[in-house]
Amino acid sequence: MAIIIRSKKEIDSIAKSSAIVASALDFASKNAKAGVSLKELDSMVENHILQSGGKPAFKGLYGFPNATCLSLNEVIIHGIPTNYKLKEGDVLGIDLGVECDGWYGDGAVSVGIGNISKKDEELIACAKDTLYEAIDFIKVGLHFKELSSFLEEAIHSKGFVPLKGFCGHGIGRKPHDEPEIPNYLESPNPKQGPKIKEGMVFCIEPMIAQKDGEPVILEDKWSVVAKDRLNGSHYEHTIAIQSGKARILTTA
Repeated sequence: MAIIIRSKKEIDSIAKSSAIVASALDFASKNAKAGVSLKELDSMVENHILQSGGKPAFKGLYGFPNATCLSLNEVIIHGIPTNYKLKEGDVLGIDLGVECDGWYGDGAVSVGIGNISKKDEELIACAKDTLYEAIDFIKVGLHFKELSSFLEEAIHSKGFVPLKGFCGHGIGRKPHDEPEIPNYLESPNPKQGPKIKEGMVFCIEPMIAQKDGEPVILEDKWSVVAKDRLNGSHYEHTIAIQSGKARILTTA
């Protein structure tokens, strides 16, 4: 399947949805406090999205029951909000999508609840710093596999490993589109396959494990942990390629 090239007007439409994503992530981060249940936080975020003129893209997507993926501690992605009340020392991944006028945006952050361990601080910093380093690395003409290789090396350089089996993705009229962008190189040669071109829009999302990134899906059929069952982290931006480089769309 070809990777779609977007016009400036189309990118502006995706940016509108993505701005609501950024606003909702900021709102969620500020309200993720000790004593707040995951279901309460999810409900607050859903209302924020609706009041901002968007619709929660994840609710009902592939059967997912909630507006936000709230991934607690060892759950790295796709956590289903429960009645669990956040407590000091928890690590929470917040991942959400927004649809507005038929266009989609997607983003994620990881936050610590109160004081967290130094290791968890490093874990969160790995996802965040790797994301921004990758965004700076992107340019027209780069192979997507070169981007995956860069992401993998950046994660390893910080002492962690990528979660396997899941990836970044194209976005636009659909929440998930071509291409798939793993956080690791799946073949020995990065200088092959599709190249990044002006007008492409996609999501980069480092998903970080500590020692063994082989994925395990829990009994709820959604929550993904790493085989090592240690805490994980996750960050994501929707970006567009404009003027030869990456423009972050998930910004308020």
